[in-house]
Amino acid sequence: MLIASSAQAQNLFETDYSSGNIYEFTPSGAQSTFASGAGNPNGLAFNSGGDLFVANHQGNIYEYTPGGVQSTFVSAVYQPIGLAFDSVGDLFVAGGNQSPYIYEYTPGGVQSTFTTAVNNPIGLAFNSAGDLFEADFNSGNIYEFTPGGVRTTFASGLNGPAALAFDSAGDLFESDQNTGNIYEFTPGGSRSTFASGLNQPSFLAIQPVPEPSALGLLAVGATVLLFRRPAAE
Repeated sequence: MLIASSAQAQNLFETDYSSGNIYEFTPSGAQSTFASGAGNPNGLAFNSGGDLFVANHQGNIYEYTPGGVQSTFVSAVYQPIGLAFDSVGDLFVAGGNQSPYIYEYTPGGVQSTFTTAVNNPIGLAFNSAGDLFEADFNSGNIYEFTPGGVRTTFASGLNGPAALAFDSAGDLFESDQNTGNIYEFTPGGSRSTFASGLNQPSFLAIQPVPEPSALGLLAVGATVLLFRRPAAE
């Protein structure tokens, strides 16, 4: 399962790999089927216009309007998994195991290779400065890439990093699938354990909220909903 949240409606969207459905949940938890027939859907992300992009195991990246109308953004992509949009609207796609990559697509669907200096990339996330962070499952590292593609190692020694998400303060959350932990990293790279004892936590998203006093961290792989609220002033 992978999830994303709509900034417009603050609804939660989830890809269901086995059924090929994309489910939508209201803030109160009411479930409906947003779309079906997505093959075996993997990663998903919203663009700034509110369209939902979904990668599937069959090598397609679909685009859905807010009303659920599907079109094919690109096809014949090798094992696409993680998706993330940068600030100018380009879509970054991570995937591949035998031939790992991060591709970049313009809004018109023109593909270029951002980097191949990865090893089984899963999750992607951009920080506020426009740097791309990548969870590298096999190596146990989180890599940071400048917009020009220069790579540094942000964190190492992890055990199956699967997904990434930034909160509004710039802290990075990482689901460590093989340890059952969710780690939190400061912008400087200091690590703490945000949650533990989970069952293979997978993909993460930070839920938009109307008030800046509350942030929701959703850990779907563990089927757990966790909330973090700053201390009262």
